Amino acid sequence: MSTHTHHDDEDPACAVAHGTASPAAGSAGERTLVAVFASPVAGYLLRYGADLGFRGLLLEPDQARAAGAAITGFPVATAVPDDLDDSADVVITDHHRSELGPVLRDALGTKARWIGVMGNPRHVGPHVAALTGLGVPDAEIARVHRPIGLNIGSRTPPEIAIAALAGLLADRNGRPGGFEFQAAARRLARRARSGKH
Repeated sequence: MSTHTHHDDEDPACAVAHGTASPAAGSAGERTLVAVFASPVAGYLLRYGADLGFRGLLLEPDQARAAGAAITGFPVATAVPDDLDDSADVVITDHHRSELGPVLRDALGTKARWIGVMGNPRHVGPHVAALTGLGVPDAEIARVHRPIGLNIGSRTPPEIAIAALAGLLADRNGRPGGFEFQAAARRLARRARSGKH
């Protein structure tokens, strides 16, 4: 039986992953997750996002739906906040809503770091026509990510939320996502061959 020795003192990230150290204050920075439209996916995004350190906000422009959504435990806004900055990720969770174009236009008018629309990648997203009809320039429309999240074959609301959050984390960390670890494996192999641990 082999034993695995952790070198938490050599790699602070390892100590954090093993729960023996807390992330440095501010290391992840402030992060805001805006889930747009009250939906099952939005609920899972906000709950799971909170576990990842995101401040959650539900954006529901329909007053009646917004009133019913207040039970989620997250703040609810009926309009895109003007003060969204580069700490904010905006995820549209329903591309069939009539408010899609105006909400996206307003989100694009903020400094949000990332804006994405849930939907099937095999079809042109309805957001393109909606934004074009509102006079939004093509360069701004191109800022909208679609589909959202990593391709894990997700179909259910919790799976879609996990894929979306994994994609956001990969993007925030400058990583491609998925199981592509060849470069790291090559570095470790070189270190092992050179006798450095």
